Amino acid sequence: MVRGLRVLRYVVVAVTLLLIIYKVSNKDVDLSEYTKKFGNVNSLRGTTGGLHGGKAEEDVSAPATTAGNSSPAPAQPNAADGLASTYERQNATFVTLARNQDLWAVVGSIREVEDRYNHKYHYDWVFLNDAEFTEEFKTIVSSFVSGKAVFGHIPPEHWSYPDWIDQEKAALVREEMNEKKIIYGFSEPYRHMCRFESGFFWRNPALDAYKYYWRVEPHIKLFCDIDYDLFAFMKNNKKSYGFTISLYEYEATIETLWKTVKGFMAEYPQHIHPNNALNFISDDGGETYNLCHFWSNFEVGDLDFWRSDAYRAFFDYLDKAGGFFYERWGDAPVHSIAAALLMDRSELHYFNDVGYWHVPFQNCPVDEETRRRLHCTCPSDDSLPPDQRNIFTWRGYSCTPRFHKVQGLERPKGWIEHTDK
Repeated sequence: MVRGLRVLRYVVVAVTLLLIIYKVSNKDVDLSEYTKKFGNVNSLRGTTGGLHGGKAEEDVSAPATTAGNSSPAPAQPNAADGLASTYERQNATFVTLARNQDLWAVVGSIREVEDRYNHKYHYDWVFLNDAEFTEEFKTIVSSFVSGKAVFGHIPPEHWSYPDWIDQEKAALVREEMNEKKIIYGFSEPYRHMCRFESGFFWRNPALDAYKYYWRVEPHIKLFCDIDYDLFAFMKNNKKSYGFTISLYEYEATIETLWKTVKGFMAEYPQHIHPNNALNFISDDGGETYNLCHFWSNFEVGDLDFWRSDAYRAFFDYLDKAGGFFYERWGDAPVHSIAAALLMDRSELHYFNDVGYWHVPFQNCPVDEETRRRLHCTCPSDDSLPPDQRNIFTWRGYSCTPRFHKVQGLERPKGWIEHTDK
């Protein structure tokens, strides 16, 4: 009898639980408070790859446009990340110069950017190559980007010697630089790359429809979350060029660059902005170049600046001088000098809150509160020997302290802890 009552009690409890489960499963559950705090439950599944399913890839000369609008048709921002479907994306794209053999290094960079930033916004991604991209490359990278993947081909005239270059003279220069052990001194492809990034990337049809770009290279890392739209920041604050790292150039690679720039300034004074940042790149009013430049492997910029008559004239003047091949002029000093001279100094911006690494240097927020808020994973200098401490924003080889001084900017809290000691 007792045993029978016990069984009956279990049956009653089981039936009651089933009824409760049934009612809950058929009730509309309000998750608004949860999503306000943590985001949509779907966001727990990840940010790239299979979650977004990979947007359609394009292998055309220019991105598709919507009727009556020069910008690509936008994908909707991800509601799972707390952005409204009505969020106004900017007319912007990432741009990566890559070879087919760079595939997995590119994928690594994509994951860094998607996980730290673009999973919220789904901006497009333009890939450029002087060779045809393989189907494997296109298929794989398309599956990792959350926006649209666009594949552009670099025409031979943008990746070769112009008619006025003496190729035998250029080859002898490479040999001499190799003997002097100058970095990339012997490299012919590196020179084509620097010339392309200086004067042609913004002319590629794949970028025609866009206004803003963020340059991303293979093998980079982002150490911190980026909790705002960098492209919207550029537009809303009237910025045309943004950087994370600035340093001194190798003088042996640009021996006649400043002489050539001075020639341009004398011949085209109308292109020099009256409120320029000459004192960032020169200590003596323009007589000499102090070698400071923005590291162009990370740059967020306005494509219309490179498309301007002023910059076109500047690049053409430098190109005719032959320094890309007779020396080893880099796109970083070329971009930096142009930005400092041809645009209003107020259009330049240092992204101090973007944790970024490209071998061998890195930028990281120095304020501990900012690092915690942005979930930064910057390696600690305290754990490294002095010669490997490359969070060097406030160290002797960095030009960022000078940028703050000439721009009248306040240094961030904690900077003194990251100076040379």
